[in-house]
Amino acid sequence: MDLLSDRILIQQGDLTEMDVDAIVNAANNDLMLGAGVAGAIHRKGGEAIQEECTQIGSIPIGYAAITGAGKLKARHVIHAASMGLGGVRTTAKSLRTSTAHSLRLAAERNLKSIAFPAVGTGVSGFPMDECAEIMLAEAAQHLQSDTSIEKIYFVLFDGKARDIFQSTWTTLQRKTNTKNATSKS
Repeated sequence: MDLLSDRILIQQGDLTEMDVDAIVNAANNDLMLGAGVAGAIHRKGGEAIQEECTQIGSIPIGYAAITGAGKLKARHVIHAASMGLGGVRTTAKSLRTSTAHSLRLAAERNLKSIAFPAVGTGVSGFPMDECAEIMLAEAAQHLQSDTSIEKIYFVLFDGKARDIFQSTWTTLQRKTNTKNATSKS
């Protein structure tokens, strides 16, 4: 098994340009592709993605749904519903569960690579540092189980977000290594 540091990759870039099995949309629970990441996915991926979302309909906050990726390089879009329409904002619990559910959906379909944005930090206004802690911990925990996923990318829109995720990931790895060393002694 590869090291977690080789399987969780953090970069600055355009999520919609990722050539992976699935990209994750920071979604509302009605799966309406509006602003932010969802808007970019809709613009570049085309109407087919929204049409599939409409067929699925509403899902509970904290869950995720999967669709095709239209004209995107990715093969699928996983819609992580961390918030609701009408001002229901992302919470730590909804971010944790929608991230975990997105990873489970990918693994259930034997996907090998998935790319996440900083879910909930745009339109919903969730704090970037807390987002990084939650999402990276969920990713690390998932990769320690039996899964088809080989690579998890976190694709951040700007340098500040990338730096927060990178710093958080370094701290999380240090804590994990210390815990593992302590449990072996």
